[in-house]
Amino acid sequence: MSSSNYGGEGAVFPKGKKVTNEYFNGAVWLHMLVDNDNTWNSPMGNVTFEPRARNNWHIHPGGQILLVTEGKGFYKEEGKPVRMLEEGDVVKIAPKVKHWHGATSDSWFTHIAISTNVQQGDTEWLSPVTDKEYNNIQLDF
Repeated sequence: MSSSNYGGEGAVFPKGKKVTNEYFNGAVWLHMLVDNDNTWNSPMGNVTFEPRARNNWHIHPGGQILLVTEGKGFYKEEGKPVRMLEEGDVVKIAPKVKHWHGATSDSWFTHIAISTNVQQGDTEWLSPVTDKEYNNIQLDF
């Protein structure tokens, strides 16, 4: 799929704004679907990764759910094998589990990220996933 299909005409949700912080490696876009508030207490965003883009290792004190909507990506929990993700996959990340997620080297990747139990605290951002770590994963697939 070409990059013009991600967040472009025909996309279910807008691509959003480019993320400009130190918690991502590569270009990533975010469009918040539900902001955090006292009524819903469950922020939800559409996240689009260019090929090879990924987030840093991180922990959600209250857990997270990912709903994959386009492309191919990776999900990695500390101490467990990498999981290949494709459209339609759902990942339930338990509270306080160290993990990262992002696109494969040859595909854009879009998922809806739902933060759960946010009253437990903010995301704890950790070290970047190095190119060496990422490239070693690529060898497994």
